[in-house]
Amino acid sequence: MDILPEMPEIVRQYALYYRNIKGRAPKTVNEYCSDLRTFFRFTKHFRGYVSQDTPMEEIPIDDIDLEFIRSITTMDIFEFMNYAADGRSNMSSTRQRKSSSLKSFFNYLTVHEGLLDSNPTENLTPPKKAKTLPRYLTLEQSRELLNAVDGPDKERDYCILTLFLNCGMRLSELVSINMSDVIHNNSTLRIVGKGSKERIVYLNDACLASIDAYVRVRPKDDVKDKNALFISNRGTRISPKTVQAMVNKYLTKIGLGGAGYSVHKLRHTAATLMYQYGNVDIRVLQDILGHENLGTTEIYTHTSSKQMEEAVNANPLSKMREKTDKQETETRMGIVSE
Repeated sequence: MDILPEMPEIVRQYALYYRNIKGRAPKTVNEYCSDLRTFFRFTKHFRGYVSQDTPMEEIPIDDIDLEFIRSITTMDIFEFMNYAADGRSNMSSTRQRKSSSLKSFFNYLTVHEGLLDSNPTENLTPPKKAKTLPRYLTLEQSRELLNAVDGPDKERDYCILTLFLNCGMRLSELVSINMSDVIHNNSTLRIVGKGSKERIVYLNDACLASIDAYVRVRPKDDVKDKNALFISNRGTRISPKTVQAMVNKYLTKIGLGGAGYSVHKLRHTAATLMYQYGNVDIRVLQDILGHENLGTTEIYTHTSSKQMEEAVNANPLSKMREKTDKQETETRMGIVSE
């Protein structure tokens, strides 16, 4: 949480509560604090507390205190959300997070701490998040990606891609896997997800085979983190940056480089393949992916073009044809066409 030192004391207290009591991930806390910093800077600028030509990123907020926060009104909140929508051209998902950041902070001050008589965000409705289909690899592209693996680290790289494509884990979850997290006697893997929440996923034959193949060649000498499953060439736990570079290399190799595909798209791919080919119940998929809300998982219920084609062709009217004038005449005359 590297943003905390520049936060006013009241925000630091909120951040510690949000991280330690609510169990939110450091990245999430950082994002919420960043949103609050932007909000306070905007409010000071909007109220004329600083020179109007002061760059937004140079407006200090260390002087923000409880008296200032008590003066914030619902109109200040709405003005900021308008600024976020128009002045900064933020995506709906980003504006939705800013809304959540403000509501969480003021709810903490009002309900948890009892420092405010009223909550200025009470009537704030989060902007609707634009619904877009997740980008994912087809089954054939997924096979092509796995077949593209080669080089001195092929066992490790193949194992990483296999886990991504079969288990749908996040990048942060993959790099944090320890040797002890793989439980062979019941073919399961312990994953530590967002907010340090643990979940167990089952490993299929492909995952078990790839893990066994990698462990046989996994470095043993000069390894700095002996607990880590995936080891870098420097003997340390593999970093997210290294995994991203590896995935991008193989995506480029099969012609998908720079096309909006990434490590996270492999998570989308796993979820989509499980849903489309395995008829997996949406709530089971939610548990596998570690989603807190079912609504997040529902983006994977999108239908493929093949499914849509089959659905249209299954319509009992799909074979109907408009009768021609000749056919109508023949019908009236009792002539049956051969």
